[in-house]
Amino acid sequence: MQAQENTPISEFLAFKLGTEEYGIDILRVQEVRSFEEPTRMAHAERFILGVINLRGLIVPIVDMRLKFNLTQANYDDMTVVIMLNIGQRVIGIVADGVSDVITIAQEQMRPVPELSSSIGNEHFLAIASLEDRMLILLDIVKLMSGQEMGLFSDSVH
Repeated sequence: MQAQENTPISEFLAFKLGTEEYGIDILRVQEVRSFEEPTRMAHAERFILGVINLRGLIVPIVDMRLKFNLTQANYDDMTVVIMLNIGQRVIGIVADGVSDVITIAQEQMRPVPELSSSIGNEHFLAIASLEDRMLILLDIVKLMSGQEMGLFSDSVH
């Protein structure tokens, strides 16, 4: 089924956390790298694994499994770090793997149901209903900019 020309579409990078699949705006993705053990920072939130040196830039690394209160990940050869550009910062998020870049039309997006969770609904854009799977679309800017993250002091766009 082809999207009509006037239908807004967006591209998302699909990644896995356990058995669930999530999507983030591809325009926020700088690169995808293999996982390397970060240097732990004292007093950081549990989900902030530490920092790595990315070509001279110190980048905080967030484990999305821990952020979403999922089971602890076993970091293996499939584990990746997705480097994101958010505001004037680069942040890395750990995922179990990436699958592909998916073009999603507006009519494929469904509202996120109101659920009690550790992550507020404002951090989710929608649930994309695709032919053979569902993709939870994240508002990665809001998710990484929240006060509980401790990564930014001001609002980021």
